[in-house]
Amino acid sequence: MSEMLRAPAEVKYADELAYLESVDTGPKPYSWRLSPRMVRLFVLGSERADGLDRDIPQKWFGDRSFVERSIVTLASDRGLLLIGDPGTGKSWLAELLAAAICRNSTLVVQGTAGTTEDHIKYSWNVSMVIAKGQSRESMIPSPIMTAMEQGVIGRFEELTRSTSDVQDALISILSEKYVSIPELNDDNIVFAKPGFSIIATANSRDRGVNDLSSALKRRFNFVRIPVVTNKRSEAEIVRFRTEELLRRHHVELDVPPTLLDILLQSFADLRAAATSATSDDEKLESALSTAEQIGVLEDAILHSQFFGDRTLRAATLAGSLVGSLARRSPEDLAILNKYLHAVVEPRAKQDGGEWNDFLDGGRQTIAALS
Repeated sequence: MSEMLRAPAEVKYADELAYLESVDTGPKPYSWRLSPRMVRLFVLGSERADGLDRDIPQKWFGDRSFVERSIVTLASDRGLLLIGDPGTGKSWLAELLAAAICRNSTLVVQGTAGTTEDHIKYSWNVSMVIAKGQSRESMIPSPIMTAMEQGVIGRFEELTRSTSDVQDALISILSEKYVSIPELNDDNIVFAKPGFSIIATANSRDRGVNDLSSALKRRFNFVRIPVVTNKRSEAEIVRFRTEELLRRHHVELDVPPTLLDILLQSFADLRAAATSATSDDEKLESALSTAEQIGVLEDAILHSQFFGDRTLRAATLAGSLVGSLARRSPEDLAILNKYLHAVVEPRAKQDGGEWNDFLDGGRQTIAALS
């Protein structure tokens, strides 16, 4: 694990999963490693009422009902589609579910405009085909086909970014639960074993890119993951993910609660401004997601660690915020400058302290980028 840049959830939380499996007495669907109750507990964390002799920390922060409906869907023969705005934790939830259910979250297809049917079915080892001809030995199964053969969870990221022919190939897999291999005469069908299912994700902002057909929609249960609006929940997510990233970088640096409040308030202000904007030119290109908050905070912390005095300051945080969110010039810079003048400046005059430094840091960064 020390040699991995980013360990998958089943490796990172291997001890927790082994413990939960050892005390799990609940009924388990198919080949699941944990019962549905223990899967939920692994994702959402344990409580005193669960009666465990060790604490299981919360890993995904969101409504309990979303997790429960996702688990119930995977216990059926339907696929699960997690849909929502960028940065709402869809991929992280999918990874945690796959890790808890089958201890393998790495059978993933990334949907793009270049994804082909081969990526979700199979391809061929050309050199082996030339030497020995087409056979099961010379076939390269896709992550989805491997999941079918093993009876585990396959994942499909950014489903709506894939073209319609790729999406249509999923219909037969989800409905018939097998893949035909017409190039072979014998052993030419791969049947899905019990426990196989697909977790797909889609960004709601991609609507209209490659809309799902009604036939494919019928084969998925939709779970819509909303943007986190509760300030306390969002603070927990940002703190949890940032601490995780800092451990990965071996950085020891505290995040003062006052600066975390400033970051959360700034994103809340910018979201409110985007909601009231009358045109796209008045909105930041950024989705202003929780994931982007984490990125801003990580950037500020690493800058403080490597180029500062190893103390996170409001001015550095403001510089990271402007630098991360100003993607269009001059449009985004103008929006951020307006925010600093109309919102942050009055707040700095009223509250003083860190807000003054935040205002100065934001202005300096805008001046440098202009």
